[in-house]
Amino acid sequence: MVRLSLFWRLVLGSLATVLIVAGVNIYALTQLRQLTALSSELVSRHYPAIESSKRLMGSISSQLRNEKKYFIVRDAALLREFEQDAEDFRKRLSALLMQEGTEEGRRLLEQAGREQQDYRAAVQEQARASAERGATAAGYERRRDTRIGRITDLLDAYVSLCDVRVGAVMNESRDRTAQAETILQELLLVSILFTILLAAVASYSILHPLGRVQQHIRLIGQGQFASSMPTAVPQELRELVETVNWMGHRLKELDDLKAEFFSQISHELRAPLASLREGIQLLLDQVAGPVTARQREALTIMQDSSQRLIQQISTLLDLSKMEAGMMEYRIAPADLKRLADGSVNKVRWLAESKRVPVLIHAPDSRIWVPMDAARIEQVLDNLLSNALKFSPKGATVHVSIEPDPAASGIRVAVRDAGPGIAPEDLPHIFNRFYQGRRQGMQSVAGSGVGLALAKKIVEAHQGRIWVHSPEGQGTTIQFVLPMMERGAVA
Repeated sequence: MVRLSLFWRLVLGSLATVLIVAGVNIYALTQLRQLTALSSELVSRHYPAIESSKRLMGSISSQLRNEKKYFIVRDAALLREFEQDAEDFRKRLSALLMQEGTEEGRRLLEQAGREQQDYRAAVQEQARASAERGATAAGYERRRDTRIGRITDLLDAYVSLCDVRVGAVMNESRDRTAQAETILQELLLVSILFTILLAAVASYSILHPLGRVQQHIRLIGQGQFASSMPTAVPQELRELVETVNWMGHRLKELDDLKAEFFSQISHELRAPLASLREGIQLLLDQVAGPVTARQREALTIMQDSSQRLIQQISTLLDLSKMEAGMMEYRIAPADLKRLADGSVNKVRWLAESKRVPVLIHAPDSRIWVPMDAARIEQVLDNLLSNALKFSPKGATVHVSIEPDPAASGIRVAVRDAGPGIAPEDLPHIFNRFYQGRRQGMQSVAGSGVGLALAKKIVEAHQGRIWVHSPEGQGTTIQFVLPMMERGAVA
């Protein structure tokens, strides 16, 4: 017995599925073509015929109006308009006759044409007689009204005939649609069952080895680089398994290099900057001698710049650790309200300098949430810093903390009154180093890692963070943290 390889099993299974789907599609296309033909018949023949008939009725009415006006005011222009309407009627009727394909329809139209010709001739004759005698002949109006009535009746009969044909086409279309729907449902059911059967036959030999590979890749993703997957797998997957094993060994090497890199960069960057900051502080404390006011101002700027640089380096290192899965979180119950008060106090001087008050809306009691307090404080610091950066002078920043029963957690929202975020930037604001496509037109600068760091921290707490920012109406960034089982608000 010849055993098919995974490749040929996939090829044959896919081919069988394609053939079934192709058969269903061919039948559906055939029915669709028939329905399209019926629709085209309605659009190209019956509906235009009805519309043309109504226009003919309108033309007859126009002829009658012009004829009556002419015999009242004896204006030759009205007679010319009558002739134009009559000629238009003749042309429209000829075009309609060319499109009409039934004997009954042609008979009605031809008879209406003869009646209209008689009416036109009678008007012309009466116009000549009226010019000679100055009055209309006796009984003319009665004969005219009778002839107009016959023309209208013939056109009404033709419209009714068209309506009957439209109804017949519509009934045929509905019958074909119902029949096609029933057959398509049966074909789809058969194709689904057959596809499921093919999938069941091929699932074990294809999906089971792939599942083992997936499980091994998941272990690698969890940081277990040391183990290797056995190569006793089908021939088609052997190269994949060998590649996965090589990737695991390579990642282990990179993990060791990464740990060494973090150790070195922490020493090489943080230590000199800390020394620089302390040296500046000593100068400010006048340990090395008195300083002038301008020197103190320059030293203060240098100290602030070094502190910001240290914070940015710390943020970058924290983000890199989080992305590498090296960040450790110390989860313990903490008062979220107190944490928010501390973050607001940190930015109090900046808020006062910009005259942007920061208001906290929260319950009076403590709000206990299981979290790494230092990391969540980092999130609040970043959100408040962004809100103050983009808020104009005189605006207000709002921080609200409230239970979220739908998410079984506590929702924190930071809302500013800034320019908002462009719609095209919204999907990317949590990406690392992303500052928006319009950053070049703004005077507010930043590293572009604050929101990325906030997202990593919130998601590490099994929470969710999102943004709502109608352009020009400010920005609200919210995140939800799960509550303790005994209740979040105490």
